[in-house]
Amino acid sequence: MSTSENTKKHVIGVGLISVGWMGKVHTKAYQALPVVYPELGISARLIIAADTSQERADYAVNVLGYEKSTLDYKDVLAHPDVDVVSICAPNFLHAEIAIAAAKAGKAFWLEKPAGRNAQETESIETAANAAGIITSIGFNYRNAPAVEYAKKIIAEGAIGRITNVRGTFFADYSADPRGALSWRFIRKLAGSGVLGDLMGHLADLMHYVVGPIDEVCGVTKTIHTQRPELPMGTGTHFAIIEGGDMKPVENEDYGAMLVHFADNAVAAGALGTLEASRVAVGPRARYTFEIYGTDGSVKWNFERMNELELAVGISGDKVGYQTIMAAPGFGDFSHFQPGAGTGMSYDDLKIIEAKKFLISYIGGVSENSNIHDAVAAARVVSAVEESASSKKWIPIKQSVGTTAAIR
Repeated sequence: MSTSENTKKHVIGVGLISVGWMGKVHTKAYQALPVVYPELGISARLIIAADTSQERADYAVNVLGYEKSTLDYKDVLAHPDVDVVSICAPNFLHAEIAIAAAKAGKAFWLEKPAGRNAQETESIETAANAAGIITSIGFNYRNAPAVEYAKKIIAEGAIGRITNVRGTFFADYSADPRGALSWRFIRKLAGSGVLGDLMGHLADLMHYVVGPIDEVCGVTKTIHTQRPELPMGTGTHFAIIEGGDMKPVENEDYGAMLVHFADNAVAAGALGTLEASRVAVGPRARYTFEIYGTDGSVKWNFERMNELELAVGISGDKVGYQTIMAAPGFGDFSHFQPGAGTGMSYDDLKIIEAKKFLISYIGGVSENSNIHDAVAAARVVSAVEESASSKKWIPIKQSVGTTAAIR
């Protein structure tokens, strides 16, 4: 990292591993920092990008603006000018690459799920702890200004003592049974299915806004048990294949659980239900939570991410929900828009994520999600799978060092 003491500028060398959609999103987030947060004096130097596809590697240089590219991710970790690494590869490579990054002393921003299960995620945590590096995990939904505002008013007691929650992460990206059998449906490559893909996000949101979950009872189901095969490296998991060879789906399409919140949570002892589906017909990306308290409640839906429904008070002629538009004063909203009514986007949430990561990297306040948060979410996901098999409530070992809402 090169730092000018006179101008207080921080130029941070960035390496990228995997130049797919998420790799592009990370890159745009780094590039946006001087524009969105000029007061921080942080800018990114795009050093080197790695991908197994020569076409994507060339794209990283010719379009995204990296100084060079490679077909071997180890070249990124060995480059002396790389300070931080974005790891956007498929799930089955996360642990291998993240552990290698930690051993190379590189801070990393890793997409979720960090590992294919809790044990693999814990192995990343162990390596990061041993190396003493900064980590950040792609739990982007917590960065929505409306979510940040909900977290704030809950912590302040605006809706009273939290009694129960309901969360649903419903999507339709795999609703069509002709959808290709990509790596996401193969257990050795993806780990769990919708639990790792969406339920991990929902568990993290609950940890961040409400507090740590300490016990779950869950069920899972695979709705479409076979899908047409997609050769590795061709197309995406959104691809539709007519008349392909049918192969078995190895992980779940739907998961649900009853949850109990830990005694040290903002919502100590509260109960709730959490559900996730990748085959729901109707919702496109309806990622929601409802949090109920003794004096009110709050609701949020990612499909309307710039709005929050808030009810405060239990008597009088104004009882009920009011829809509040995100505005300056809600999280980082004012860095993107001047006033309520002009919405932010998914990619903006990743810019906030990049900001939090790099502030932590240069020694500022660590508000970014980290590998400990990833372990906490992974333990919930693994507990749901165990509960679905045993048909019992499963206690969850609490994680240290998370950003969970704790009293």
